[in-house]
Amino acid sequence: MDTLALYIHIPFCLKRCGYCDFNSYTQLEYVPSYMDSLKREISFYSSLKRKITSVYIGGGTPTVLGERELSSLIDAIHKGFDLSPDLEFTVEANPETVTAGKLKVLKEGGVNRISFGLQSLKDELLKAIGRIHTAEGFLKKYAMAREAGFDNVNVDLIFGLPGQKVEDFMDTLKKLAGLSPEHISCYSLSVEEGTKFYELQEKGQLLLPSEDEERAMYHSARHFLQENGYSHYEISNFAKAGRESRHNLVYWTYGDYLGLGAGAHSFLDGVRFYNAYGLKDYIDRVKARGEAVENRERISEEEQQAEFMILGLRLVRGVEKTKFFERFKKDLDLVFRQALEKLKDKGLILNEKDRVRLTERGLDLANEVFVEFLP
Repeated sequence: MDTLALYIHIPFCLKRCGYCDFNSYTQLEYVPSYMDSLKREISFYSSLKRKITSVYIGGGTPTVLGERELSSLIDAIHKGFDLSPDLEFTVEANPETVTAGKLKVLKEGGVNRISFGLQSLKDELLKAIGRIHTAEGFLKKYAMAREAGFDNVNVDLIFGLPGQKVEDFMDTLKKLAGLSPEHISCYSLSVEEGTKFYELQEKGQLLLPSEDEERAMYHSARHFLQENGYSHYEISNFAKAGRESRHNLVYWTYGDYLGLGAGAHSFLDGVRFYNAYGLKDYIDRVKARGEAVENRERISEEEQQAEFMILGLRLVRGVEKTKFFERFKKDLDLVFRQALEKLKDKGLILNEKDRVRLTERGLDLANEVFVEFLP
């Protein structure tokens, strides 16, 4: 039986962060009708003959939901899909919205991986970016998750924040590593249109670290984490042995995935489709027809080959040439001969006998690499 990764979007937050451009809303009055539609959508896709290898509930803030809502959602997932016995089941959590009761519900429902959105252990930085938790609050909830029996925890950090120094970021990283989470994600701040940070930047009021400082944060993190038992397996991700995110590996290795909820994206059998973004639009569509797809597009083989390379090169191990041939029945070196030669000459990739991967310089200039593979 073919396998599939399942993503479920919970688009609710108590407060919107200054940098956030995700599909999220603070209108919690929509939660009951949204959850009803989400369970209907799960039922609509329950006829899929696919084995689910990973489930990822993201947001937004999934832990803004109450215990009953979380329990009901998890129950719908178990009833609606054929879940693998060794399923990786992740739920994102904002420390401020985590309770012992919610953790108990998640654990009893088969959730075996928690992903905390920490971002920083500096309270002044947390306040500046609009986070609702404190450093102390995170430490308490992290300990609570451990006490609840979670032995696979990811923590997200952001570097390049307004007013952040290299030593600020490294201090957070060292304290976090002392807690020994199984997985750490380090993302560079990206200022996106439509966010509060974008407005401030347009007014010249967003004081960000220099590019050199931002890169120093990244490379310092890479070296420190690798010295402390974490494998750097993807541009922004570090894991202890065997604790790589199996769900995200599906994306990076160009596997099939189904996304449910407002604005969720899917990729199945060479077809990409996505749901309506607005809360009311999503809810109304599901009530009317059981699903909420707004657009479908069959991806050409040329585009699939490009995406296979772009996503695969995010992995530090790179793209295996045999995997490319298995999928497309074509030689990777022949399909992308010009791009490979150009990028190799620039020192951005290594074109080895069995794989193509980014160099140290390529990790810093990944977007420059990716664009060369576009049709």
